[in-house]
Amino acid sequence: MARYGEAVCRQCRVERTKLFLKGEKCLSEKCPVERRAYAPGQHGRARKRILGYGIQLREKQKLKRYYGMTERQFRFFFKRAERKKGITGENLLTMLERRLDNVVYLMGLAGSRRHSRQLISHAHFLVNDRKVTIPSFLVSEGDVITFKPRSAQSAKMKELVERNRGKTIPGWIEMDWDNMKGRIAALPTRQDISLSVEEHFIVELYSK
Repeated sequence: MARYGEAVCRQCRVERTKLFLKGEKCLSEKCPVERRAYAPGQHGRARKRILGYGIQLREKQKLKRYYGMTERQFRFFFKRAERKKGITGENLLTMLERRLDNVVYLMGLAGSRRHSRQLISHAHFLVNDRKVTIPSFLVSEGDVITFKPRSAQSAKMKELVERNRGKTIPGWIEMDWDNMKGRIAALPTRQDISLSVEEHFIVELYSK
């Protein structure tokens, strides 16, 4: 039986898209997408034509796995995106990008989104000096995310931050590496999300 790490990396190969599910491993030469850009198994090299429902499902699964969400969580966010003004697909993407677990990872304060969720659940982070333990918490413009004082003194956290100092940070986030904190300078837009996903297929899937 495949371990979790093997399973998620296999999914990256199936999608042929870097989903960065394993954090730093996806940035190294050990990333399965770089080593073998086709699906595992006997028929992995065979070209399979995906149409209609298959394309819609693939795009949804890609987005779910990228942000590490269950179907129930994903559907909840989709319904919230539907109720907002604007384009539903873009609303969904920008809301997912604003999740605290994703923001902490993008800031370089966690090794992966999965690691980020674990740290948040264990109360290692403050948002505007208030403890937040909900990974799906949506950040707003002007919010400041920091480690709580005790966590900031941890040798592991300091080592993690030092290792990620050279990480490319999205333009809508401002980082203060010396003080191990980040600020939401602006809300993300569709152009800020680099993941290759066609969100209109997801809207079509849930509209049936």
